[in-house]
Order: sequence, then C-alpha cells, then structure tokens
Amino acid sequence: MDRIRYAAFVRTFFECDPKAITGIFQEFLDALRAQESLPPGNYYSQNYDTAQANPEIHVLPGNLKDARDAVFPYFWGTDGWSSPLHLENVRGPANYASLIGTMACLLKNPNLCTDSYSQRSNELEVKAVTALANLIFYHTHEPWGVFTIGGTISNLYGAKIGLEKVLPGAMQRGLQGEKIAGIVSEAGHYSNLTLAGWLGIGTQNLHSIPTDRTLAMRLDLLDAKLEELYSAGTKVLFVVATFGTTDASGIDDIAGIRKIIDDKVAKYQVTPPQLHVDAAVGWALCFLSDYDNAKNPLEFTPELLKVVERVQQQTLGIRLADSVTLDFHKMGRGHYPSSAFIMNRRADLKYLARDVADTPYFAEADSRRDPALVTLECSRPGLGPYAVMASLNGIGLTGFQMLTARSLELAHGLKQRLAKLDYCKVLNAETCGPSVVWWVLPKGRDAAAIFDKLERGELPPEERQRYFGEVKRLFGKRNYSLDPAIDARLSYTTNFGYRPHGIEIPAWKAVFFNPKTDETVLDQLVESLESL
Repeated sequence: MDRIRYAAFVRTFFECDPKAITGIFQEFLDALRAQESLPPGNYYSQNYDTAQANPEIHVLPGNLKDARDAVFPYFWGTDGWSSPLHLENVRGPANYASLIGTMACLLKNPNLCTDSYSQRSNELEVKAVTALANLIFYHTHEPWGVFTIGGTISNLYGAKIGLEKVLPGAMQRGLQGEKIAGIVSEAGHYSNLTLAGWLGIGTQNLHSIPTDRTLAMRLDLLDAKLEELYSAGTKVLFVVATFGTTDASGIDDIAGIRKIIDDKVAKYQVTPPQLHVDAAVGWALCFLSDYDNAKNPLEFTPELLKVVERVQQQTLGIRLADSVTLDFHKMGRGHYPSSAFIMNRRADLKYLARDVADTPYFAEADSRRDPALVTLECSRPGLGPYAVMASLNGIGLTGFQMLTARSLELAHGLKQRLAKLDYCKVLNAETCGPSVVWWVLPKGRDAAAIFDKLERGELPPEERQRYFGEVKRLFGKRNYSLDPAIDARLSYTTNFGYRPHGIEIPAWKAVFFNPKTDETVLDQLVESLESL
C-alpha cells in the first residue's frame, strides 16, 4: 500500500479540519435560513426507482465537499417544519439548544451500551433520565430509564416488564401456552398492536377499552374487562394508559385506572399488571405542574389559567404509573431520536436483567450501571440525553412553561373560534392539549345537531356516510385552493379516537407545535373555512 496516499486519506476523513467542516456546515445553515423564509411547499418529486437503480458509491476517495454534494439535494428537499403554517401533526421544528447538544454528541459518537463505549455520556443519560423522572413522577426516589429509538420501543419496554412480572422466566421459557392478555385504550397508539405482535402476546389478546367523548378510557368498561379476564383465569400482563392521544390530546384517568387495578388484584390475589403510560405526546404538560396560578408570573390570561388548572389536575395521575413513555422530540422540540422509557422504581430492573455470561461481547459490563445488560439494543446512540440536557438547561423550566402554555392557548383559541361556526363541530372540546379535531360541513348544516344524533345512535348509515363524505370533500377542496404563503397546513384523520356505537369518526386536525404560530394564522384559517 502507498503509505503517503493512505496518510493523506486519513488526514482528510479522520482528522478534524475545523475550517473545512465549519465552512461546509455554514453552507448548510445558509440553505436552511433560505428555506425558513419560504412558505411550506409541496413535496419535492421522489423517485424511489431511480434511487434504487443508482446507489452511486464512488470508486476513488474524494474529500468532504464530495460528502456534502452527495447529500445536499436531499437536505434541500427535506422540510425542516420551521414555518408557522405547519399544523399537520405532532411535529415541529427542533430547538437550537438541542442542536448544540446533538452536535456535541455526534463529534464523540458514544454508544450508550456500556461505560467503556460511552464514559461520561452514560452519566449524562442517568442525569437526563432522573431530570425527566422528577418532572413527570414528581421527585420520585429511585427512578431508572433508557433512551430508545422511538415511542414504540419505549412502549415495548413497558409491556415486556409486565410480561416478565406476571410470567416469571418468560425470557427463557416463553409463554408456555398461558392464557394472557394486555389492555389498552381504544384511542391509544397503534404501536400497542406492534408490541403485542412482536412480544408473542398476539394482537388478538390485546383488548381495547372504548373511550368517552373526552378521549379517556371508560373506567366502567375497564372494570368489566378485568373482571371478565380474571374470572376466566387469564393473566393480565399490562394496562397501557394514554396521556395525550396523537390525534385529539385525550388523557386517561390514571388514578382511576390504578384504583381499579389494585381492587381487582386484591380480589383475585394475582400479580399486578404493569401500569404503563404512553405519554409520548402529552408528557410536556408536566412542565406546568408547579406553575403558580395565584402569582401568575407569566401573565397568562384568565382563560388560559383555567386550562392550566385542568392540566395540573391531570398530571397528578402520572405519579401513580409504574413506567412512562416520553418523546422529547415532540413537545420538547428536541432532535430525533429523543424517546425515553422511564420507570418509577429502579428495582423493576430485575424484570429485564441478563447475566454478563449472556452478553460475552460486553464481558466488562457492570450490572450496577451498564445498560447493555437490560436494554433491547446493543448499540444505542447518545443523541437523546445530549438533546434533552442541552434543551432543559438552555430553555429552562420557565421557557418550557411558555412553550407548552402557548400551544394550549392557540389550541383553545381555535376551538373557541370554530365553536361560533354552525357548520363546524369541535370534536375534542373537552381535552387539554395542542391538538384540535373538528368537522367542517357545508354551510347551512347544523354540525352540532348532526353529531348529537350520531352519538345517540339515531343517524342512519346512509346519512352518516353522506356527512362523512362532505367532511372529507371539503378538506380536499381547501387543500386544492389554499394559498401556501398564508394558509396553514392541516391534516385529516379517519378515526380521531372516540367511537360511539363502534363508529370511526373522521376529522380535520390542527396541531400547535410550532412556537412561531400566532393568532394571525388562526384568523386566516377560519377565513379559509368561510370561503369554502
């Protein structure tokens, strides 16, 4: 091998050249700023066949500009969701404190499996997990958790602990033909089906409990389902409550669920199922738990204070959970992936633990601290802890209170405006969160009366389908005619979570995650409805 050529190659790609790297990074920043000044555009053409047919691996080593050129067209063609007109889903722009954290992480590239691969980055994960645990559980004594690749995997951890708790040794011996079940909310995330299938529990053994019109799991039906399962000798592995449904911000009565579980466990003398809370979206409401409503230092309006007071009552329930899923890349506005699985009690680690003998690759692992002995992954990026701690300490508690309250204020404001339009019906008027779901029907329709008939079971199927068709048609009409420079981007759901008489109800949806969205966007949104 030509050693001189090899040395030049190593210098190019494995020695830090600050001038070259920052110069290229500046080019990306310039492109980002140029795009931020533009309204959200249509999707760029995506030719997957061409991408697959032209993988383009260069033969000869090049330089860092070649690396830039290889990805820049795709960088330019990817929306950063920085526009205040983005209201489509639980997605917003990442904050720049998080960027500082993730850049620091990428420069060192730690693997959070063991101390030998991550050194103090593992310590940072413990710090981040403890900070978040104290926020949601409110000063819990000995929490534990890990950052994962997404909320689905975090929910999987909660279900797995329930499986091992109720069926000891399942990790080694499997399910052994036991009659088992899991319970979730009918408005819960579809990842519950994923985890039931992937854990071998079986999606047919996952029981969905219908919700009331506030998108909260019906406690009477949960009680009846647990009675049915336990009386039949079925082992209930977990109950997954939801704190902030993805479409409509529904929040389950976690305290009520806990009481029902405890009562049934005492009655049937069985091992308690894991009470896991999927708070991937709604966890950030806990930033408002300690807000002083009397002093009102951020000068919230009386209307907003009423919403905050309701939120504070709802966040109390999380403290009774065994474990929680939390996505910081949602309402924390951090970078992907920043999902965390957090347990209220570190002692529950025993349900996931493996011996060092089972992980010979990590022979140096220490069971007192190395996550590799309990985690699903062997390779875990450190982006989550770095994004979280940089954000929490850059933005601060007061900053996150402002961000969270502003999302609630805008959502509440849109609900109030829509309620004044007879042809519109807000479908989640009773929820507190960043989402608004509603119907838009042709002018002259009484949307509220139609919905009342649907709830009472008095709406004939053919009439119901006509109205549902109108809701979808008008959404398409608005999308076709909107002005991308001033009109907010909305989304559409075929089932917002509440299913009276088993009927899936479609809806328009707006989600207030972008901190730059303001009342002028609401004004124009309502005007766009009036002109349909």
